[in-house]
Amino acid sequence: MESKTRHQIGAAGWVLVVLGAGALVNGVLMLFDSVDWFGAVATATGDLNVHLVRDVGEAYTAAGVALIWGGLRPALRFPLSAVASVFLMLHALGHVYETSVGELPHGSWLEDLPGVYLPAVIVLYLTIRSSSLDTSEA
Repeated sequence: MESKTRHQIGAAGWVLVVLGAGALVNGVLMLFDSVDWFGAVATATGDLNVHLVRDVGEAYTAAGVALIWGGLRPALRFPLSAVASVFLMLHALGHVYETSVGELPHGSWLEDLPGVYLPAVIVLYLTIRSSSLDTSEA
């Protein structure tokens, strides 16, 4: 039974687990090392607001847990990845808007590609894909 469950996780599940782990680590760093996280990642966004960094860290932590859980449990993959996808896509779209109107530096497009845009698009794709899969056997 154990090997069957692992096999059912599949490549998509492991991608969600990896992306979820990244989101979880990012969220935990935002929560518990807000000042250093901000200095390394977000100085172009304005002055440090520790409360806001922690609030967003909470969202990243929740999204990370949902992605890991959904990645490991195919029957729950669609609802859990869908919830995470809402946050990740809204966050990415916020960056698109802010960069396009000059609130973020023009170079933010490339800087945000690996950590903001790609995870959002990949999770959205895997969420849409999982909505059409029959997970009733999982």
